[in-house]
Amino acid sequence: MLDDSIKETIQQGYRQFLKSRDLNPRQGQKQMVAAIANSLSNDDADKRLAVIEAGTGTGKTVGYLLSALPIARSLDKTVVIATGTIALQEQLILKDIPDLLDACGWDHQVALVKGRGRYICNLRLEQCLDAIKSKEAGLFLFEDELQFNPNDKSEDLFQELSESLEDGSWDGDRDAWDSRIPDADWRALTVDHRQCSGRRCQFVDQCPFFKARGELEEAACIVANHDLVMADLALGGGAILPPAEDCIFIFDEGHRLGETAIKHFGAQCRINNTVNWLERIPKQLKGQTPLFEKETTITEMLPRIENGAKEIMDLLAVAYPLFQVYLDNIEDDRQLYRFPQGDVGEAIRDLAQNISSLTSRWMGRTEVLRDTLNEALSDRDYSVPIPDIELFYQQVGSWLTKSEGLLALWDRLKQQPVNEDIPLACWVRIDDTGAGNIDIAINASPIQATDILREQLWGCCYGAVITSATLRSLGTFNTLKRETGIPDSAQFLSVAGAFDYANVANLCVPNDCFEGNSIDQHTDYIADNLATMVEKKAGTLVLFSSKRQMDEVYDRLETDLQNISLVQGKYSNREMVRLHKERVDQGKTSVLIGLASFAEGVDLPGDYCKHVIIAKLPFMVPDDPLHEALSEWIEDKGGNSFFDIALPIASLRLIQACGRLLRTEKDTGTVSILDKRLLTKRYGGQLLDALPPFRRQF
Repeated sequence: MLDDSIKETIQQGYRQFLKSRDLNPRQGQKQMVAAIANSLSNDDADKRLAVIEAGTGTGKTVGYLLSALPIARSLDKTVVIATGTIALQEQLILKDIPDLLDACGWDHQVALVKGRGRYICNLRLEQCLDAIKSKEAGLFLFEDELQFNPNDKSEDLFQELSESLEDGSWDGDRDAWDSRIPDADWRALTVDHRQCSGRRCQFVDQCPFFKARGELEEAACIVANHDLVMADLALGGGAILPPAEDCIFIFDEGHRLGETAIKHFGAQCRINNTVNWLERIPKQLKGQTPLFEKETTITEMLPRIENGAKEIMDLLAVAYPLFQVYLDNIEDDRQLYRFPQGDVGEAIRDLAQNISSLTSRWMGRTEVLRDTLNEALSDRDYSVPIPDIELFYQQVGSWLTKSEGLLALWDRLKQQPVNEDIPLACWVRIDDTGAGNIDIAINASPIQATDILREQLWGCCYGAVITSATLRSLGTFNTLKRETGIPDSAQFLSVAGAFDYANVANLCVPNDCFEGNSIDQHTDYIADNLATMVEKKAGTLVLFSSKRQMDEVYDRLETDLQNISLVQGKYSNREMVRLHKERVDQGKTSVLIGLASFAEGVDLPGDYCKHVIIAKLPFMVPDDPLHEALSEWIEDKGGNSFFDIALPIASLRLIQACGRLLRTEKDTGTVSILDKRLLTKRYGGQLLDALPPFRRQF
């Protein structure tokens, strides 16, 4: 039950925030604050989960911060805000949270947490600079096992990074560097958790990663992203973030959560690629033997590790033709075969069992080697120089990282499918890696994150809030519940945004347009009519579901229209938005033409977007293997995959796309959907009714 003193803290904070911004209270925001506060204060752990759809303009960030922070402090819990995008992360940490704390007079300490790969490794940087100076860079191998061959430009960059770290003008965060660091250069400068020697590293006191982690211990509020939360769950929880039972999680952009979890817990193995790195191990071990010849503890391990790698390679050699059989006769442009019901058959399961067992044993031996090397780093009397130990330690760590992925895949494939369980999606595809190199990629992925999230998150955390402007599809939370395993005991609420849709925005479905599945006629219609729909001296956003159709329409536009259009693929998304705003600011006409990534997360207030044109209903691509496997499972259970999966997801995507129009209370404009199925199909009415209450023009 909500304590009176906490209630007063929340109410007083809200009054002070409104006063500082000269704002009036918003009904939806007040409802959100109350719902979250009541949920997180519930004595029943099963009910400390709030799912809140807050329409654009609600002020949901303020809503969840106002309610969660005082409650978390009273309970000695940590608020973990997880976002779906880097842009929102930066907005929270740089603006939204500081502004709220300042307005309310609160002193909660806030920290931003990122994955290790976003921070430079001081040791790696030193190794790079030493290799450059010694002119022996070609002998230095990194985690991707490519030779380190820096050019003049990267050498200058490394020197500049080093000097900036030393004088304190840069904190080692890749995102804080004032220009883009090329991926190839950055890979040379980072390590993963398997390659990091932690407290035994000579640079631990200067390490940007450990400095950032140190801030978490004192933080009352941590800003992370969905991927990092999933990574923590995969490690058992409490490895990166505080233990789940000590956290109140807030998942902003919560509609992405299920998809993120599925991607994170999937596994893949490219057979030839795996064999290639295993084949290099004997040569790499041979190079270490002379260095460690006096350390018999290590030299006795090396032959066993070499033999274990060969045993795994031998089994992978058997795997290639076994999977090749499924690809030889496929009549599929995707060059992909999906195993029905996720059942790979007895022969593959037996092979998977053997590969899994061998890999597990090999990893055990390799971990012993890594631990021994780690101990050697703090032994001043050790016979091998520290720099050589560090290099070998990193090499062994890279083997372990690769073998983790290998084990994850074959562990999944060895499982016997059980009728009552949600099956895995398993598929194999031909992978053209370029230069005529053909590989076979094997994939295994959960088709839903239900069990993972229910067992590892909802059942463990103290409390949680899932929020977004779009969580319902076709007017219900059923799709979200199915994708994320949110229990029925959670509190579900939808609060209205701040917009008067019926008076400020129109929804148009042209009577002469064609059904989106009549591809040729539909494409012709858009190409012939788009010019008449463009807003003059303002911004228009055109959204396609198909890149092929987008490119074809653009190629057929008149030159004058092409000259004022920015099409995705020709520029980065960020550059497109920058150029678009620049044109509109100059009083010019500008058209943004893009795909799904422009249908959410893009903020174009005022004249930057006066017209959103949606080419056709955003149904999922039917040949995606995950979607196929999920549809198959639904059908096998007696359901209808179109009405149970495809239609609700299309509804959610359509709402998100329409949400690009109104971004502030002063915005006005039109949404046009050029797909007559909204008017001719029975399900069209369902999709229309789920949209915001625009004034309809059809």
